[in-house]
Amino acid sequence: MNASIGFKEWQVVCDALATGRQTILLRKGGIHEGRQGFSFAHESFFLFPTRFHTTPDQVREGEGKALPEWQAGDIIRITHHAEAEWAVTLTDWEKVAALHPYHIYSDQTVKDRFDWEGKGMASGSIHLALVRIRELATPWEFPYEAKYGGCRSWVNLPEPPEDWRKSSQTVLSDAIFSEAATRSSC
Repeated sequence: MNASIGFKEWQVVCDALATGRQTILLRKGGIHEGRQGFSFAHESFFLFPTRFHTTPDQVREGEGKALPEWQAGDIIRITHHAEAEWAVTLTDWEKVAALHPYHIYSDQTVKDRFDWEGKGMASGSIHLALVRIRELATPWEFPYEAKYGGCRSWVNLPEPPEDWRKSSQTVLSDAIFSEAATRSSC
């Protein structure tokens, strides 16, 4: 079984995670998540940048350009890896709204995700994960394939370069990450 898992997220959000501007992920799920819906099923994963469903009004910072999704043969560039420190499902909108300083999603995007119902998720809930990001010393590139497409969060990736973990470095220092973790905990 392939141990290399990719988490599909908008390129602009991957950029915010890569710079330490964002330390959490908020997710509801997609139409291809299966009967049970989305969950943070993996604690360790590569950030797989996508442009699927991205429009500029969905983020408060960064360039959320509306671009076409990757096509077969395009080169995907993986630059960061994430470790989920913890994950929870929130059902209290006030707790979700209080996370505003820790992400770049627009308020309407978060509210739409919170209110969405389907694929094993009830309206009035959203998944939250605190993630520690590592930058790969050398970007990992491979061609895009159709199997990475669609509205799904998790994708199986080819084998990553050897020793990527040894040469990677955390984006935030232990002290700064610890402070961010304390502030964003529910």
